[in-house]
Order: sequence, then C-alpha cells, then structure tokens
Amino acid sequence: MGVLITRDVPPRTAFALEQSGVHPLLARLFAARGVKSPAELDDGLPQLLPPTELRGSVEAARLLADAIEQGQRLCIVADYDCDGATACAVALRGLAMLGAAPGALGYVVPDRQVHGYGLTPAIVDLARAQRPDVLVTVDNGIASHAGVAHARALGIKVLVTDHHLPALVDGQIVLPEADVIVNPNQPGCSFASKALAGVGVMFYTLLALRAELRARGRFDAASQPRLDALLDLVALGTVADVVKLDANNRRLVAQGLKRIRAGRMQPGVAALFAAASREPARASAFDFGFALGPRINAAGRLSDMTLGIECLTSDDPVRAGELARMLDAINRERRELEAGMREQAEAMLDTLMPEGDAPPAVVLFDPEFHEGVVGIVAGRMKDRLHRPTFVFALGNDGLLKGSGRSIAGFHLRDALDLVCKRHPGVLKKFGGHAMAAGCTLAEEDFDTFDAALQAVAREWLQPAALLRQLATDGPLPLEYFNADTVSRLDAEVWGQGFEAPVFCDEVEVIQQRLVGEKHLKLRLKHQGTLRDAIWFGHAEPLPARVRLAYRLSLDEFQGQQRLQMVVEAAV
Repeated sequence: MGVLITRDVPPRTAFALEQSGVHPLLARLFAARGVKSPAELDDGLPQLLPPTELRGSVEAARLLADAIEQGQRLCIVADYDCDGATACAVALRGLAMLGAAPGALGYVVPDRQVHGYGLTPAIVDLARAQRPDVLVTVDNGIASHAGVAHARALGIKVLVTDHHLPALVDGQIVLPEADVIVNPNQPGCSFASKALAGVGVMFYTLLALRAELRARGRFDAASQPRLDALLDLVALGTVADVVKLDANNRRLVAQGLKRIRAGRMQPGVAALFAAASREPARASAFDFGFALGPRINAAGRLSDMTLGIECLTSDDPVRAGELARMLDAINRERRELEAGMREQAEAMLDTLMPEGDAPPAVVLFDPEFHEGVVGIVAGRMKDRLHRPTFVFALGNDGLLKGSGRSIAGFHLRDALDLVCKRHPGVLKKFGGHAMAAGCTLAEEDFDTFDAALQAVAREWLQPAALLRQLATDGPLPLEYFNADTVSRLDAEVWGQGFEAPVFCDEVEVIQQRLVGEKHLKLRLKHQGTLRDAIWFGHAEPLPARVRLAYRLSLDEFQGQQRLQMVVEAAV
C-alpha cells in the first residue's frame, strides 16, 4: 500500500506560463514540475549550456585537436550499457566528422563478465593491440585509477569523459591522474547540469573540439560539421540512462526527437525502431527508455556490446537492420531469463518475509542468478517492496557481483561507502549513484554485507520513507479527456525528474475482468461518463468505488483508436 499525493501548482507561475502562450493544462503541469519561466521551455539549440562552462572541455579540445592534426591514433574505451554505447558511437562519428582519419579511430568495450566495469589495466592491454596514442573513456574512467596509471606508464595519453561521481578515499575525493578529465561532477566544475549523461559529456567535448578547430582555421561557422546530426544518439543514451531530465537534458532529448520524427537519424536508430515495431514519426522519450534502450542494453547484459555499437555506427541500412534484429532476439532472451529470475527472487522473498513485512533493505543471492540481469531484477523487487534492494550473482572470477536500486531518501552509493568503513575489506569495489549502485564481494562475506546494509537502512530510513508515495497531478478536467490531450502530452519530453503526468480521480467500477491472466480490464464511470481502463500487471479486483491514479493513452485496435485510462495505482 502507499499514498497518493497531489503535486503543488504555484498559481502565479502557472498563470504566467499560460499568459506566455503555453496551453493551460501544460502550464499547470510544467509549473508543478518546477518550471519557473517560459525561457526554460525553449528547447532551441542556442539555449544549450555553453561547453566552455564544462571543466576540462577546453583542455580536452586542445588534446584532441593536436591528436587529429598529428594523425595520432585514438581509441575510445566504451561501457557496456546504452549510455556507454551511444557515447562511443557519438565519439566515433563526431571525431570522424571533425577530421580524424578512419584508420586512426578505434574502440574497445569491456565484457561485463570478463573485464568488469571501467578502464581497468586489462582493458588498457586490450586496447594496446590498436597501438593508440590517446585513450578516450566514455561513460567511465572517473574511478579508474589503476587503469589510467597503467596507460600513462605505457606512454598513452588518457582523456576521461564521464558523469559518475569520483571515488572517495578516507572521505576525500581522489581523481585519476589522467591528462584531462571532463566530468560535470568533478570538483571545481561550474557546469549547471550535473545530470548530464555520459553521452552528453562526450557530445559537449565534441562541441568544444569543433570550437577549437574553428579557432585554428580548419573551418568557419558556415562550413563547420553539423554535430546536431548526432542528437538522436544523445537523446537515446540520455533517456536510457535514467538521468534527471533537467532543462538542459530536456533540450538535448527534444532536439533528438525532432530529428527522428522528421526522419533524420542514424541507420541503426531507424533499424531499432523497426525491430521494436515503433513509428519514428511518433517517437517519444518512452520509446528510448522502454523499446530502443533495452535492446541495446541486452547486448551488454547477455552477449557483447560490440553488437550495439556496430548497430549505432553502421552507415549501411541493411547491416544495421541485421544487427537490430540480433539485438531484438537477445532482448527476448533477456526477458525470458529475467522472468525466471524474478520468480526465484519472489520465492526467496516469501521465505525472507513469512509475515509479509519487508525488511528495511533487501539483499538476495542465488548461484543460478545471471550477472547480466541482476540490476533489472533488483529494480523489479525494489518497485514491488519499496525498499533498497541488492541482487547478487556469481561472477566468472568466483566473486559475487551485485547491483542495487534504491528509493528516495536512501543514497545507495553513500550507504556502500559507510558499509565499507564499518567493515573494511568486505567490499572489493563499489560505485554508483544515489538510486543505483554496484559492488563486488566474496561469497563468504555475503551475510556480513546483508546485515551491514540492513543496519544502515534502519538508521537512515524513517517510517515515512518506507511508505510508497505516488505524486499525481490531481483530477483531469473533463474538457481535456480527448485524443488531442494525449497527442499534446506525447509531444513533450517526460522522464526521470520530470515525470509524465499522472492524474487522480474518484471512479465507480462498473465492470472488471482479467485479460492475459495478469492484466485488469476495467469499465469505469468517471465524471458521469463511461471510460475504458486497464491496469497492467495487476490481477486483484477493485472495490465498487475507488480513487485511481492513471495516465491517459490511446488504445489502437484493428485500426481504431480509443481513449483509455492506464491505471498506475489505487487507494
């Protein structure tokens, strides 16, 4: 159970937005999400934060410009998730556009189960086969002290582009000794968007490089390469990495969506839309997060992220299509594997919670769990129980590899740091963010970690934080119950930190039945009108009168469109 809360709408802000020409419903929704002025809604490219404010970008531009002019070999060190794959594709495509010779560009990507995460010494050795002069990390590197040191000892320059938090040693931030670091979350960086994804950091680095090459006379403003052609990839990686969609990130995503809707995108992006049976002309941020992103991520989870990167960098539509279909097949395999693991995890929870009361934190491990899917299962269990959750699998090296997901009010990376201080040596390594983190430990230390995380959760989480809350936008006025509203809402950029609208109303349940054995199909009386509704993944019947939180959508069946309420919660 949880509670439904209604977002506060500052009336003056909503009125000012409406007076500036914003649709009245959107004005209310934007004001409730912290938008204070119409300028924040301007998604034009000139409104993007300037790259000069991103610490290290100017130095990175000089390093890359020198390398290009001298014909040096550049090797991108990627990551095995969608953010890392899109960042790698942006780097390869962007550097080629800005003059790097095709033979001077290469990349390596770690295998999740063989190499682990980041620029490790092993990955440096793997990259050496390409005889690089410069290694450029994307979406990793800020905590890769040993790998950076190894590369520089071999005479290889290292440019770190990352967005993760730096490592802490005895409470102090310690940065790797790279030649240049570009990261909005490094000390001393004044860049206003700390939520920039890894692909966004690489895109900004390219903007700085283009400015440097322009200053060197390589081209002028009229003849310079159009880096905005990469914004479909930037948008995809930004949404898929579930970073906060602040004003700058919303602009990046909006620009990418505009290009896709107009039919301007990489062949691989078009192929992924086709593989997911989605229409690019009606592309939304939802497609990135729930259709394209999972297909790219599946390669890193179960196979080799090279497939994802090759799909995004291929200029041959036929080849891109083949790769997209391969990614689609891997994603179907991932879904089957995840379903089995979820069943196992839920059975374990029944044993852990005989009375039905969840502990303050949940830690699960089974020798049969697959390392590539633990993060997804942790997220599912977190959603079900509303508790910080870690799920572990046995890695190839005999150590337990865990992935965690958290709830508001419990900073997962900071919690791991406290566990590390209280139990030195238990965590072999750890890292991450407030809401998602990972760690490695020995199997014999599992119970110690479990107890330690429970202890931190008991100390940090107040009872109110353990009660699931769903923020809603209150009742939807009757005049907005139409297809035009759905189209208007779908055209906007919603996501993490700028959530899609969820409305809340009292309804009378007229009919209810199960479809597909697990979805509740409803006929409701709402504001005197009969409505269709569905609650996906929910099988429990509802009382005759109930308060529903719902999204508005269009259900398409046999060429006909019908307005439908998609239920999110009921109280």
